[in-house]
Amino acid sequence: MNDTAARPTPVYLVSPSGALAPDAPVERALENLRRAGFAPKMDRAALRRRQRFAGSDDDRVAAIGRAAAQDAEIVMVTRGGYGLTRILPRLDFKALARARKRWVGLSDFTAFQLAMLAKAKAATWSGPSLIADFGAERFEDLDEITVGTFQDAMSGALEIVGFRCGGPSGVEARGTLWGGNLAIVCGLLGTPWFPKVDGGILFVEDINEHPYRIERMLTQLLHAGVIDRQKAVLLGHFNGYRLSEADAGFDMPAVVKWLRTQTRTPILTGLPFGHASPKLTLPHGAEVALAVEGRTCYLILDEHHHHD
Repeated sequence: MNDTAARPTPVYLVSPSGALAPDAPVERALENLRRAGFAPKMDRAALRRRQRFAGSDDDRVAAIGRAAAQDAEIVMVTRGGYGLTRILPRLDFKALARARKRWVGLSDFTAFQLAMLAKAKAATWSGPSLIADFGAERFEDLDEITVGTFQDAMSGALEIVGFRCGGPSGVEARGTLWGGNLAIVCGLLGTPWFPKVDGGILFVEDINEHPYRIERMLTQLLHAGVIDRQKAVLLGHFNGYRLSEADAGFDMPAVVKWLRTQTRTPILTGLPFGHASPKLTLPHGAEVALAVEGRTCYLILDEHHHHD
């Protein structure tokens, strides 16, 4: 992680989903982003609130349009929440793709990323958000891997990531890397904004969902044929849930064990991505290579995506 004094890279910040909490550490997060080598600018509607949303639907549609029209190449979300799926019909994804921005986010932003891939075959970046990943009290308290891979991805220096994984060894695959938040992926299944990816590498994560709900969503993807059409499935962070006595030993390992009996597609655990740290920055919708050697999984990024 670099506290860099080099020429800062502009980043435009939008709130396309949930409203920021009144006590969200916005200024602290902006300062940490500056110390990481970026020059952040907040969209004028980023702090708005209407019910649970960051402004009205009109506000958020207009903010995405402003993000596409302004000069900064990088557009990052301030937070996730909920709200993008209700405005998908109002967004021109081919026009947004022509703006050639590096759209960065996760959680509810998965809906935007899947739609960009489905409608415009455009790559985006699954990665950090302002408050969750840059809001620590001190710059030194930020997660080094999260910040470092974001810096490398945005500068074009990120070529390969490796992480300790669980699952079959010797897996080798090449395909489109896609996915994101599991609930959002399932929520778009059967809609025009769900990409039809065959032979891809699907990654999913979620928070505050009990393992039986995770299994139910994975089963939906399984029964819809999505999992069997992939070359591999990567499971990221699944956290924020509570088990009960009724579970009687049923937990995420049981979900994974069962899923592996239902498909020939390799199911690999341990991807550092989701609502926790560390969080890799991953090229959503780009072709990558995957290789598992022993207990280490490598994702190799293609050169052409570095400067998209």
